[in-house]
Amino acid sequence: MFIEETEFARLRRQIAIAQNPPFRQDESMMSRVLLLGLLVITSTIRAGEVVLTATEKKILELTNEERKKKELPPLKTNALLFKVAQAHSENMARQGKMEHKLDGMTPLQRLRAAGYPYNKAFENIGSGDADVPLEDLMKAWMDSKGHRENILNDVCTEIGLGVARDKNGQVYYTQLFGHPKK
Repeated sequence: MFIEETEFARLRRQIAIAQNPPFRQDESMMSRVLLLGLLVITSTIRAGEVVLTATEKKILELTNEERKKKELPPLKTNALLFKVAQAHSENMARQGKMEHKLDGMTPLQRLRAAGYPYNKAFENIGSGDADVPLEDLMKAWMDSKGHRENILNDVCTEIGLGVARDKNGQVYYTQLFGHPKK
């Protein structure tokens, strides 16, 4: 679909994608870190089952639609990935920063602190005005090489999503992709 330059500029203003590349790192690249602390968790979890909000459900559907176009299997929800993604979105909203590394912790350090045993993990983050359609958020991610690679990676089988608003209504999004250790 062709988008006029003015429309493209409007989308860029409304949707902020992290200026740094999306987080792509596996465990072998990360130094071992002893973490003390507690993650504040707000995702709704029932016996390991994730109860999706309407926004989370739509993001998951859009993500899996993109994967289907490339004949990739749909990602399955993982309660622990949802907890970590939600906590990160809330932290970004609280601090007013859209960054992969907050409070000195990378996505892998957050996953390790939460007890998620991974072989590989990737993260996408985004931020936008509350009235920006989720389809535009997905388009922005798919238009970014690194974010697209995370969505279309053929290694990860699970996903967690986080959505939080700051006091001004700005929305912060986190997608966490994981391939658990067996």
